[in-house]
Amino acid sequence: MIIQIIFYHVVLQQGGQMIDVIYEDNHLLVLNKPINVPMQEDSSKDEDLLSIAKQYLKEKYNKPGNVYLGLVHRLDRPVSGVCVFAKTSKAASRLSRQIQNHEFSKEYLAVCDDNGLKDSDIFKDKLLKDSKTNMVKVDKNGKDALLSYKVLNRKDNLVLVQIDLYTGRSHQIRVQFSSRNHSLWGDQRYNKNSLKGQQIALHSYKITFKHPITNQIISFTSNVDRRPFNKLCLI
Repeated sequence: MIIQIIFYHVVLQQGGQMIDVIYEDNHLLVLNKPINVPMQEDSSKDEDLLSIAKQYLKEKYNKPGNVYLGLVHRLDRPVSGVCVFAKTSKAASRLSRQIQNHEFSKEYLAVCDDNGLKDSDIFKDKLLKDSKTNMVKVDKNGKDALLSYKVLNRKDNLVLVQIDLYTGRSHQIRVQFSSRNHSLWGDQRYNKNSLKGQQIALHSYKITFKHPITNQIISFTSNVDRRPFNKLCLI
């Protein structure tokens, strides 16, 4: 079953930024994350998506006190696209179990340096994160990281790829591509040629999983139309 995408518009009270609610029921809240918004509170103290979503639910349903909302997966701050929250602890637990069992499918769109990238491939590495610098590198002492991709289009030494992510390591897509000389466009951490002010060309395009209560297979997508994606043909 594919749930039809329905867009509501939620205007934030602080900052005036518009957030798209892709889908909502008694158990799930699916949002279209804007670029440069953290998933949860960090050292910057900038408004984060989890707090925004809780405030939205609090106001919509006139809820007193704290609002429960479970963060079941994360997107890096500069990454945009579809993300899923759980409105109940039962839903959060079942979605987390799906992620652990690799039953929570995540597809991304990215634009990276071409440099002779194969039309399709599987990347398998071990990745290690430095807790002091928050940087990730390929290291034999790291954790397994696995993804596959296919090329959708090429132009001006840039390539648009669709990525199936099988493990959810920190900075995984960014590091696995940059370590092979295919750095993501605008990646301020792992692409030495990125320019100040560019936003990384990485977008959470599609998420598919079993509804935590009904067990129906559901899928949500989020298209993207920003630089440099709009220079290449999108799916």
